[in-house]
Amino acid sequence: MKCRGCGAGLHLPLIDLGTAPPSNAYLRADQLDQAEQWVPLRVQVCEQCWLVQTEDYRSADSLFDADYAYFSSYSSSWLEHAERYVAKMVERFGLNEQSRVVEIAANDGYLLQYVAQRGIPCLGVEPTASTAHAAREKGLEVRELFFGEQTAQALAEEGWSADLIAANNVLAHVPDINDFLKGFATLLKPTGVATFEFPHLMCLMAEQQFDTLYHEHYSYLSLTAVQTLCARNGLVIFDVEELPTHGGSLRVFTQPTTGGRDTSAAVAEMLAREEQAGIKTAAFYSTLAPAAERIKHDLLRFLLQAKADGKKVVGYGAAAKGNTLLNFAGVRSDLLAWVADASPHKQGKFLPGSRIPVVAPALIASEKPDYVLVLPWNLLAEVKEQQVVVSSWGGRFLVAVPSLRQFDAHCSVDF
Repeated sequence: MKCRGCGAGLHLPLIDLGTAPPSNAYLRADQLDQAEQWVPLRVQVCEQCWLVQTEDYRSADSLFDADYAYFSSYSSSWLEHAERYVAKMVERFGLNEQSRVVEIAANDGYLLQYVAQRGIPCLGVEPTASTAHAAREKGLEVRELFFGEQTAQALAEEGWSADLIAANNVLAHVPDINDFLKGFATLLKPTGVATFEFPHLMCLMAEQQFDTLYHEHYSYLSLTAVQTLCARNGLVIFDVEELPTHGGSLRVFTQPTTGGRDTSAAVAEMLAREEQAGIKTAAFYSTLAPAAERIKHDLLRFLLQAKADGKKVVGYGAAAKGNTLLNFAGVRSDLLAWVADASPHKQGKFLPGSRIPVVAPALIASEKPDYVLVLPWNLLAEVKEQQVVVSSWGGRFLVAVPSLRQFDAHCSVDF
């Protein structure tokens, strides 16, 4: 395989997680007697541009299909994050009723709804029919297609040249990352701004977040790699911010080469931090595979002991990262009875691979499990707040990454 960023050969492995079905391919009850397609989940590192990437086995249109089940609006903390983003961008870049805002991967309108509320013309680009429909029900204009240079040219000809393009947690999801970035350079006005948010590779490695690796994530990104990619495709990075979202993310601000904004010192500082951490060395990437094995074994030991002790363990959050963890560990419903999720689009379905049933959160209060394993560990605080009732019968919350820990509603308790 060649690097999808620069075309160099890939020879440095990051991790091999065996085989798994796509992490968002949730199953209906009538599909349980059918075979699933399990494909290799291997991640490699380019030693030329330092782009970390999965090997290709599935096309993007098969991963992001009409039944795509991830809807952003079912996380209250993510909605708050989106609303704060809109307020900051409006203030920083002087957006108003004469501006044009485009969001790539608009999902169910979780972010653009706050743009529209301010009377700013906006457009969403979203390839999955299920989420695009939900966005339209919010009164938003959405184009149901994949984004790239050709798409951007067509939108620009329609009058959608943008003052701001938002791209939250989508840069990692595109197989042709160069064509994708060229689209931003094409669609931006000469003085426009595009922002990208993505989980930071440094945090992934430091916190051993191997469960964030799955087929829908083609790339795992550092500022080092993104700067090279942007420069190759007509964009200049002029600022960067660190965010707490998704276990540690970056928000990167870019402009066309005609933009003229001065580059913040934060860019050079982050690049220096990455280099100091060793991001351009093979040794930096050697720690994730043994950490994943440890996390798997610790979780399995706990679940087996809990079963032997007659304890009931359930999950919360039918998240893609949870599916990576459960399938790598070989966990099935005999050890994790069910997983609760707030999204009605997942309730009544079954997790891919493990085929653990997904239920409504109300079942937690009625069945009173001893332990609730929070699979989207980045939302632990939100889940604890929403499910504080778990403590009333002495139940505990668990997370498995980066290490197995248990919590009550108010504090952590080490094993």
